[in-house]
Amino acid sequence: MKRRFLVLAGLLAVCAAVELVAGRGMSPAVVREVLGGGGDATERHILFQLRVPRLLVALAAGACLGVAGLVLQSALRNPLAGPEVTGVTPGAVLGAVAATGLGLAGWESPLAVVVAACVGGLAGAGLLWLLAGPGRSDPAQTAVHGVLVSAVLGGLTAMVLLVAPGELGSVVQWLVGTTEGRVWQHWHLLWPWALAWGVAAWLLAGPLTLLRCGDDIATAAGLAAARARGLALLCAVALTAGAVAAVGALGFVGLLVPHLATAVFGADLRVALPGAALVGAAVVCGADAAAQLASRFLVFALDAERLTLPVGALTTCLGAVLLLVVVRRTPDRTF
Repeated sequence: MKRRFLVLAGLLAVCAAVELVAGRGMSPAVVREVLGGGGDATERHILFQLRVPRLLVALAAGACLGVAGLVLQSALRNPLAGPEVTGVTPGAVLGAVAATGLGLAGWESPLAVVVAACVGGLAGAGLLWLLAGPGRSDPAQTAVHGVLVSAVLGGLTAMVLLVAPGELGSVVQWLVGTTEGRVWQHWHLLWPWALAWGVAAWLLAGPLTLLRCGDDIATAAGLAAARARGLALLCAVALTAGAVAAVGALGFVGLLVPHLATAVFGADLRVALPGAALVGAAVVCGADAAAQLASRFLVFALDAERLTLPVGALTTCLGAVLLLVVVRRTPDRTF
C-alpha cells in the first residue's frame, strides 16, 4: 500500500511540474533559471505570483472534490452519487454568478465572490435538508431530492444570466470551472477550509466504512447510522463548497475520482480517503496542465491571439466517457 502512495505521489509531482511550465510565458529553462535566483522581474512574477498559486489551488480543489465524492458515495451507498446530489455545486455556482453578474461583489477582492459561493453552496444543502426532511435518512430519496434541488438552482442561475446578459463572459468560469487567474488570496482562503474539513472526513472513516455495508450492519455494530450520515453529508457539502468557490464547477471530478481511489487503495476508507485526496489533486492538476497545452496548440493551429480552454470543459468531456463505463459496469447495483 505504501508503494501505491509513493507511485501516486510521484505522478502528482510530474503533473505539478508540467502544470508550472504549461502556461504562457513559462518553459523548463525559464523555471530553472528563476528557481536558481536568475530571471527578470516579469518571469519571477509569472512564476511566483501566477503559476505557483494556480497550481496550489488546483491541487487543493481536486483533493476537496475527491474526498467529498468518496464521502458521498459511502454515505449514500450509491456509486453514481457526486457532489451534485447535495445541491451544493449548483448552489455555489449560483452564489458566485449572482455576486459577479449582479454586481453584489467587488472585482478587486476574491474574498467577496468566495463568500458568496460558500453561502450559495450551504443554501443548496439547506434546501435539500428542508425538502427531504430532517428525520429522513433514506439514501435513494436523498439522491432524488438532490437532483431536484440541483435542477431548481440551475434554473435560478439561468435567470440571473438573463437579467445580466452582459456579464456572461465574466461568470462562465463558475459555470464551467477554471483555475485561470487564481492568485495567492484564493489559496489562503482555500487551504485552511480544505484542511479542517478533510481531517473531519478522515475522522469519519470508520463510520463511513460501516455505512458502506448497509444501515442494518452499521446499527448492529452500534453506530447511529442517521447521525453518522448527517455528519458525513455536512463534510461533503463543506468540501465541495470550498472547491467550487475557488475554481467553479469542475464536472465529474467528485463523481469519478472515488472509483479510481477505491480501485487503487481498497474499501478501507482510512486509506482510501487520503488516496482520494491525492487522486483528485492529480486529476485536476493533470487536466489543467493538459488544458493549457491544448490551448497553446489551438492558438498555433487557429492562428489566434489568445485562446483559453477551461479545465472544467476537459474534465466534463473525459468524465462523461468514464461515466458511461461506470454505468455499464454497475447496471443493477445500488452500491
